[in-house]
Amino acid sequence: MSSSSSTSAPEIVCIGETMALITPTDARLADAAAATIGLAGAESNVAAGAASTGHRVAWASRLGADPLGDRVATELEHRGVELWIDRDATAPTGVMFKDPGAESSSVYYYRQGSAASRMEPGFLTTAQLQGVRIVHTTGITPALSASCREMVGRLFIDARAAGALVSFDVNDRRPLWSTQEAGRTLARLADAADITFVGRDEAERIWGTATPAEIRAFLPNCALLVVKDGDVGATAFDGEAEPVFVPAPVVDVVEPVGAGDAFASGFLAATLDGADLAARLSAGHAAAERVLTIAADLPPLVTLS
Repeated sequence: MSSSSSTSAPEIVCIGETMALITPTDARLADAAAATIGLAGAESNVAAGAASTGHRVAWASRLGADPLGDRVATELEHRGVELWIDRDATAPTGVMFKDPGAESSSVYYYRQGSAASRMEPGFLTTAQLQGVRIVHTTGITPALSASCREMVGRLFIDARAAGALVSFDVNDRRPLWSTQEAGRTLARLADAADITFVGRDEAERIWGTATPAEIRAFLPNCALLVVKDGDVGATAFDGEAEPVFVPAPVVDVVEPVGAGDAFASGFLAATLDGADLAARLSAGHAAAERVLTIAADLPPLVTLS
């Protein structure tokens, strides 16, 4: 695994697939003559968002030894994210196409057999994670392949052995696996994490839990559960303490994609800063707001002083 890090450890390591994102600029996908190339990946979104606050963050994954992999790596490095990556000469970087519509966008994945889907148990070891404070991944990663599913299970064990907190965003992606398999696997991982993020709507879809209190009852073992409820707000359940709710700010939404990742980045950065729960939720909302007001998963590049 190549690494751009120094001998000391980053504060956060995010692990998961990042794809090249192709977005038409002049028409629907079937008729477009022009498009932009960006990147799309929940975990790298979190990494970039946390890095923008000045924290030291690494992104761990596998990329194809191809120009799209180069593009992903270059963009993340420009955003101050350290790269813990393997390059694969026999498997490609995944690709996602966005098909914009009048009311909403559709997405099409081309990630089966991708370099990232070949991650296996032990991809990140306890020794590599020594000194890391938070290891973050999402429910997308175990959906990529059987080996990725096993890798995430092992990651929880190895991260804790290294002294890191395990952060998990449920982030259910319907096209990747069946509702039954997703519900079972995501429940197990969400309940086992130290910090879990879940949308109230996705929890109701996959587990039938309609309220934050019902989600907490369904996931009793997670130390810190954050339930996001769109433009209503977010509720945090920390052990046996009373839940903390912070309403979402009023935002003129341009596109919602990436807002959940931004929320997680703001919350985790504030966690590293030692903020209280209400302040951490507010930091999550503020980070999400910056993404909600633009038509991209990541805000414009900011030069850190």
